[in-house]
Amino acid sequence: MLLKELVNVPNGDLESYLVDLVKELEVPESRYEAAERSYHSVGEWLGRDGSKLQGFDPAVYIQGSFRLGTAIRPINESDDYDVDLVCELGVDILSVTQEELKALFKDELAAYAKAHGMEAPSEGRRCVTLNYADGAQFHLDVLPAVPDGTRKVQALAMESLNTDWAETAIAITDQDHPRFRFKTAAWPHSNPKGFSNWFQHCMRKVFEARRQALALEARASVEDIPVHAVKTPLQAAIQIMKRHRDMMFKDRPEEKPISVIISTLAARAYGSDATISAALGTILNGMRGYIENREGVLWIANPTDPKENFADRWQAHPERQAAFFEWAEKARSDFADASSQHSRKLLVEATESWAGAAARRAGHQGKPPAASSWLATRINKAVTWAHRQKAPWQVYKSGSVAISCVATRRGFRPTDIPSNGLALAKGTDLRFIANTGVQPPFDVYWQITNTGDEAATANALRGDFSKGVVRDEIVHTETAAYRGPHSIECFIVKGGYLAASSGHFIVNVA
Repeated sequence: MLLKELVNVPNGDLESYLVDLVKELEVPESRYEAAERSYHSVGEWLGRDGSKLQGFDPAVYIQGSFRLGTAIRPINESDDYDVDLVCELGVDILSVTQEELKALFKDELAAYAKAHGMEAPSEGRRCVTLNYADGAQFHLDVLPAVPDGTRKVQALAMESLNTDWAETAIAITDQDHPRFRFKTAAWPHSNPKGFSNWFQHCMRKVFEARRQALALEARASVEDIPVHAVKTPLQAAIQIMKRHRDMMFKDRPEEKPISVIISTLAARAYGSDATISAALGTILNGMRGYIENREGVLWIANPTDPKENFADRWQAHPERQAAFFEWAEKARSDFADASSQHSRKLLVEATESWAGAAARRAGHQGKPPAASSWLATRINKAVTWAHRQKAPWQVYKSGSVAISCVATRRGFRPTDIPSNGLALAKGTDLRFIANTGVQPPFDVYWQITNTGDEAATANALRGDFSKGVVRDEIVHTETAAYRGPHSIECFIVKGGYLAASSGHFIVNVA
């Protein structure tokens, strides 16, 4: 019997157990926040006054599994987390060599490390690595890059290849590249933003349905549900497969299938399954069908660049190719065995060999709480603080108003941010823009409500109303000063009546 047939048999114990297993594999929120603070700090340093890179408008962002939502804890809890970053620099690709750009970049990271009492950064083939103190348990692999989307789109279009995801392509440094020391347009390329956009596209139907369900359960609007709070079966299945791989190859690290291959094949095979168990069945039965054979070469195409083969190392290392197929078959067999178990105790026994301690911890959790209960609590806290004053106007709504926000930090380009999105670093400048359909004349009021120990200690919880200025744009500016979730709301008052209110725009600060 095929795994897909097994896992699609209704099995509440199986699905409940897999949900708990994924929780045990998740990276702790504290690690996410620490890594986020660190990479914001690096971005600030690179764009500071006196930086050799300041004139190049450095923009730092996350790539890899942290960006995709598929990162997992290491098997050994004392091991480091790898956080992969990109630093885009506004440089003319023909004005500098890869070697020169990487050396300039490394100098700035070395200065950062010295200023922060860290060991000197190490240099890899493509990245420069910042190693934090032992207690931090993570290091940053930072890839210097230059935006090169226009050139990549043109190159693919010339060969009638798909350009849907190519606009965000970047040119990167690679010391093994034959033109590393020459000024040329022929740099190696990557496209982490494009890959992330493609990955999101593959799961968009289920993602949107889950986000809507979370909003209903939390009694919030869909826009209040941050993107990173939505976990799809595709992401969860990849996390489970990665743990299976890590356990299987812990003594054969050189042969371990790379994560981008697993993520690409899983996303291609995913059939918008609504449960983790069904997604695992669909993926493990179908993913090998998405490996092409191009004139005798096994090819796993990069969805953002069809000319790139993610399995290009298999030719020089046939043992890696063999290891991938060995793992794929073992994973299929192991999950088939797990799917036939009908009690939590038996599920733990069936999965402990490849999920380790996470399986044992998941076995003790029992029935999970409502999936979004933590989110509902978080949103409700942000809108029901005792110090938040009630609107004093009689309601006579005759229009609407909505808030958008642009966040700006030194070292980063201005970015549109959603309500209740990823936590921002302290010091981020925020520009809130209100758009209303209410016809003038009217008055505008803003209500900012802070929370957290830092705001309370500073006597800055606020919660009152401040009158805004009505000009061509309705704008209010703030600076993120205190850790915690905070709320801003816009009120349009016409003739003494409340004509429109925006609802709460939640800003999280780390």
